[in-house]
Amino acid sequence: MSLPITRACAGFALAAAAVAAFGLSAPRAAAADQALQAKVTQIKQAIAHNQQSLAQYTWQMEQTISVNGDVKDSQLFQVVLVPDGKPVKAAITQTPTPSGRPHGIKHRITEDYATYGKQIASLAQSYAQPDTGKLQQLYAQGAVSLKSGGAPGIVGLVINNYVKQGDTVTLTFNQAQKALLGINVNTYNSGPSDVVTMAVQFAQLADGTNHVSTVTINGQSKNMVVQQQNMNYQKRGQ
Repeated sequence: MSLPITRACAGFALAAAAVAAFGLSAPRAAAADQALQAKVTQIKQAIAHNQQSLAQYTWQMEQTISVNGDVKDSQLFQVVLVPDGKPVKAAITQTPTPSGRPHGIKHRITEDYATYGKQIASLAQSYAQPDTGKLQQLYAQGAVSLKSGGAPGIVGLVINNYVKQGDTVTLTFNQAQKALLGINVNTYNSGPSDVVTMAVQFAQLADGTNHVSTVTINGQSKNMVVQQQNMNYQKRGQ
């Protein structure tokens, strides 16, 4: 008769241990979720505030396209933010080669490469200016997590399925400056095997406005690199 009693006691002990473990893990999970929500809210507020400041400016962007390390095209654009926070660019000119000979995309690379370059440059715009509404939506879906930023006060926010199913976006955020430092993206163009990676670096203007300084887009299937550099910021209307 003692054997069933022993087994019953063991069963009760295991059940009690499970309940105790759950009791300890639940508060930890709740605390972790609160910390994540706080970081998401802080980053959203910083992005929204900064977009208001950036909307007062117009600037120039130089875009250079290289294939296998050989520069094929370079263009200069004038850029402004439209009311929805997205940048709109208008071509100013094409930059000549060091020899002084124009090297427009029509003359130097095939139509196939030209189309691909435009596609991945356009794709980059979907990632370079984070959408606060989409960030909140993905947080609610459980697609956002925290990671170490590599230094005190630096936070990494990992977002999955931001633009395309299976993509990954990592925001690096300085909590003291309340500013993004960088964005790293792993995504694709036509399909998952058509891998595209992006590295976005931020800088600050004299008044503290945060802006995209450089964007490096790597289209691996065609060994193409699109480099974008923003410069010459001026207040609109001046």
